[in-house]
Amino acid sequence: MPTNRRHTVIGHAILVIAAIVALYPFVSVLLLAFSEPGTKRSGFTIPKSLSFDNFSEAWHRGLFSHALTSSLIVAVAVVVGTIVLATLAGYAFAFFPFPFKGLFLLLLLVGLVMPYEATVIPLYYQLKDWHLTNTYWALILPQIGLSLPFAVFWMRTFFVSTPAALREAASVDGASKFRVLRSILLPMAIPAIGTLATLLFLFAWNEFLLALVLVPDNPDVQTAPLSLSFFAGNRRNSDPGVTAAAAVLVALPILISYIALQRRMISGMLAGAVKE
Repeated sequence: MPTNRRHTVIGHAILVIAAIVALYPFVSVLLLAFSEPGTKRSGFTIPKSLSFDNFSEAWHRGLFSHALTSSLIVAVAVVVGTIVLATLAGYAFAFFPFPFKGLFLLLLLVGLVMPYEATVIPLYYQLKDWHLTNTYWALILPQIGLSLPFAVFWMRTFFVSTPAALREAASVDGASKFRVLRSILLPMAIPAIGTLATLLFLFAWNEFLLALVLVPDNPDVQTAPLSLSFFAGNRRNSDPGVTAAAAVLVALPILISYIALQRRMISGMLAGAVKE
């Protein structure tokens, strides 16, 4: 018992230290954002009084009313489009025989490991030829394509782990393959889909490079990370408190969504871990 207690204490101590290390930068930025405008602070300095002036200044200077709306539109479109396509493709790869199935899986694997930075320039010229640059489609379509390899493997892994007896029983009762997916597998896949949606939303919300390259001249569709870059660099003469407030505005929706969906996300990651 003393040995187990010692291991428990050491484990909790390591977790506490890791939590402090992880939270220190966020708390430091948060305290800087709530400080009085123009004050010079560094490190973990607690302000004497809380001020929202930095948030007001960052909101207006960064045009966050448009940027946050654009980020939400793009992220929701990417999540919905990717999940619909990945669910159908994952179901097909899990259970349907078709020509060159192994080759297509290999191509998806290449798409999973290939750095997407290598595709930005070709994407720009292709979308420019289609007259889609500086539009929402320039952000939505590439991100759906870039997210599909990961999402398809995610859904395929889940479908493969489902009990075969359920599908066989439905087939015996006369259910079509699409009915099996709709009525049996999709309800079972809700935790996995919820986790995948959370990850895709996070990736789409934080996307910066595509927005920088593909929508540089249309402020109406520029996203929150691109607005945050407005405060970078000495040429902006930005107050560090205002920059910190802008960073909090960009990160807050992700933080709220993660806290709200934390349990579902963990259960989705564990779904299909054990196959009976």
